[in-house]
Amino acid sequence: MGRGRAPMTSKVFIKLLGLFFLLLAIQALVMEILFHGFVEHVAGATLRSLDREALWAGLIALSVALLLAAWVSLRVSGRLQQVMNFARRIADGDLAARLSETNQDELSPMEAALNRTAERLGQDFAELESSRHELAVMLDSMQEAVVAVTPEGVVRWSNAVMQRIAGMQIKPGRPLIHAVRDPELLSCVRVALERRELCFGRANSLAQGRVFEINAAPLPSGGALLVLHDVTGIEAAQKSRREFVANVSHELRTPLTSIQGYVETLIEDPSPGSETTREFLGIILKNASRMNRLTEDLLALASVESPDYKLSLQPMRASALVKDAIDSLGGLLVDSGIKLQSAGAPEALVMADPDAMTQVFGNLIENSLKYAKEGKRIRVGARELETEIQFTIQDFGPGIAFEHLERIFERFYRVDKARSRESGGTGLGLAIVKHIVQAHGGRIWAESELGNGASFHFTLPLAPVAPSAPRPADAPATTASPVSEAAS
Repeated sequence: MGRGRAPMTSKVFIKLLGLFFLLLAIQALVMEILFHGFVEHVAGATLRSLDREALWAGLIALSVALLLAAWVSLRVSGRLQQVMNFARRIADGDLAARLSETNQDELSPMEAALNRTAERLGQDFAELESSRHELAVMLDSMQEAVVAVTPEGVVRWSNAVMQRIAGMQIKPGRPLIHAVRDPELLSCVRVALERRELCFGRANSLAQGRVFEINAAPLPSGGALLVLHDVTGIEAAQKSRREFVANVSHELRTPLTSIQGYVETLIEDPSPGSETTREFLGIILKNASRMNRLTEDLLALASVESPDYKLSLQPMRASALVKDAIDSLGGLLVDSGIKLQSAGAPEALVMADPDAMTQVFGNLIENSLKYAKEGKRIRVGARELETEIQFTIQDFGPGIAFEHLERIFERFYRVDKARSRESGGTGLGLAIVKHIVQAHGGRIWAESELGNGASFHFTLPLAPVAPSAPRPADAPATTASPVSEAAS
């Protein structure tokens, strides 16, 4: 910079010095012309006239010099004004501003250097803007909520996830304490800002029904960065796992305790009677069978919940599925006095796994059998919708209260715990049915009114129509896995 400035200064100095000598030459020339004319035409002039003419000659020469100096000054000041305007536009953020380089003089190198500087600043700013945009897109695409605050606790920036959680309350320039009210989150922010330390916490009141892990870190330039990870699903899964383990433990503890008690009684009695022995062994066998059913249902549930669960789908007639369910399960109702009736079904084809459908109908019919004794009948039917077939298993018992309908397909959920255990239910049957139906691409739900029985509905998608479609199976396989008890 110093080397470039010295030659330019020398050039300006030489130019001004040349201008000075030019003015002297002009003055000498004017004086020569005036005095030469005066000597020729006014030879007898007095000394006073000479003084007056010399004064006029000096004034004329000075006027010419002033005009030239003014022209040079205006030209230089105009160029400097352009430079000042250029600098002002750059300061205001107009990085597209440029100086014209039409004049090739002493200021041209400076103007060229300023133009190169502006161009470099524009490139750097464009790169920074591109990087900022990419960072914003990346942060907006994150599943975590991110918010940056200033050392004063004012929101500097937040990504789209945080804006969805906090709504319109959170925006740049607004204090964070006015946007969120969770005490744990605000406490972590204070630790990061005041102590300059990492802080971890858990926010439970930031959004209703959701739980967030908080990670607050101080920024090197001041302020803090907060990252919120939604762990609601993880919390729900852990709670479900704990409840599942507790339910399984409870379901196993009851028969095991019974078995243990009767076995100890038989061992302690040196000569138990045959009637007593037979009675105790029958109770032991009943509880062992209950444990066996629970184990089988746990294995079945684990199978249908597994990502590796596969179905052998094939086109089947809806009427054939209903008929097979009634024929294969009607024997279970012989001693109960309850009739298993058909409510009709269309001949349309559905995509179904025969063995899985036998398990679905078996679980639903056995579930209805527990509550159908008052109505003395169970109806099984189907009807065609636009893109699917809706199957219905209906009983005419006491019905199910409304508050139970949403949870009835959960594992181990029972409407009447005493009756379910009395009938040997494991509480997993309806959960197994739900997963099998969903694996077929269908839906399942229950409808009921107290005193008017209950209806369980599920759907299966219609089979695609193709000219070379395989011949439908009119009689699905009857060999299936053992029928599981239902959850109600």
